[in-house]
Amino acid sequence: MHKLIGIFGGTFDPVHYGHLRTALEIMQAAKLDEVRFIPNRYPPHREPPLLNDQQRAELVQLAIADMPGFVLDRRELQREGPSYMVDTLNSLKADEADCALCLIMGMDAFAGLTRWHRWQRLFELAHLIVMTRPGVDLPECAQQAEIQPRLTDDVCHLQQGTEGQILLQSVTQLDISASLIRQQLSMQRSTRFLLPDVVREKLEQAYAR
Repeated sequence: MHKLIGIFGGTFDPVHYGHLRTALEIMQAAKLDEVRFIPNRYPPHREPPLLNDQQRAELVQLAIADMPGFVLDRRELQREGPSYMVDTLNSLKADEADCALCLIMGMDAFAGLTRWHRWQRLFELAHLIVMTRPGVDLPECAQQAEIQPRLTDDVCHLQQGTEGQILLQSVTQLDISASLIRQQLSMQRSTRFLLPDVVREKLEQAYAR
């Protein structure tokens, strides 16, 4: 059996329990050996993060320090230009040739998949794990010929090859956003129970200056 590595990208501006809980549930349900948190440097489909690269990486490291199997990967922060996932997966594949990469994404990201840079190439480099919730229909892109045959809800399919499957995996939906956290901090309100205490304390110190 090959090693399964989850790839969890995002701005993490800042990291919070919405990220951490879903990553844990995906790791357990899909039997991943590890999950790599990869902060974007220049996200191509959204506004640049407000926290700087060093701050975001430091907060992710603090948040995952006591969770076995969670790993911080800084490669996008160290690369110039837009943070295209296809480039990141190419880089990871060169480092982990014998492993199966599993790109973790939410339903909103999956709905816009066909607008990603070189999106068809993703299926040659990794499996996709799409986080779903009960009662939510699949987006229109799921009917495309390049996508529909790849869909599965059987985690065993991830072990049958090193790329190309799209696992639909239900997770607990926590209504927490980084923008809410930044808003609460700017208003000098507590962010307790939204993110790990070690992250919250760092952020509250920064916003108090």
